[in-house]
Amino acid sequence: MNTIKIGENKAVKMIAHRGLSGIERENTIHSFVAACNRSYFGIECDIHVTADNKYLVYHDDSTGRLCDQDLVMEENDFGTLRGLRIKGRDGDFGEALYMPTLEEFLAVLARYEKTGVIELKNAMDPENIREVVNICRECYDLEKIVFISFIFENLVELRKLLPESRLQFLTCELAEELPGKLKEYRFDIDVEFHQLCGENVKLFHENGILVNCWTCDDPGQAGQLIRWGVDFITTNILE
Repeated sequence: MNTIKIGENKAVKMIAHRGLSGIERENTIHSFVAACNRSYFGIECDIHVTADNKYLVYHDDSTGRLCDQDLVMEENDFGTLRGLRIKGRDGDFGEALYMPTLEEFLAVLARYEKTGVIELKNAMDPENIREVVNICRECYDLEKIVFISFIFENLVELRKLLPESRLQFLTCELAEELPGKLKEYRFDIDVEFHQLCGENVKLFHENGILVNCWTCDDPGQAGQLIRWGVDFITTNILE
């Protein structure tokens, strides 16, 4: 199995969603390495704060969908969560997969010199956000990190720490006041791709806002997004 090629288009940057999750198990070292070995501009991941203030890569708030136990991420410590087994793509536990740390994700990026797109899951305390920034600074290059979050306050706190960094607000819908709010904080947008059209892409660009969109896996729909002028496409399988 391989990625679905949509042709060379240098105007749009492709982001591998949770790594190359259309082929490898999402948010694992396997998926990150698979994406890094291809032409993706960026590699996306999700991070949670554990009960003992460590940072693990996993998407869901609880572990039951992919792991051999169902635990709440923020209510359990690093050792417990790290010890969980993750199902492989074939649905069994034969691959010895586990949740990576933020540091391990960054080490893969550094090896391949890829851009990291890091989602802060759930509301984080300012001290946790500060520590995430410090880990990224120590382990890699902050100029090659894009932070994203559904929690607007997470991004506001990040902006205090990182005046020049690229921050993207994740959303499922486009409110009328959103362009002005994003412009105020100098945030870009990362929106569910069905919400976009040529007019609102143009509006964001007129306000100096870059447009990322998730999660498009259809070549035809990706082609339309490219014609509208989006800056990034986040995908599980397109390349």
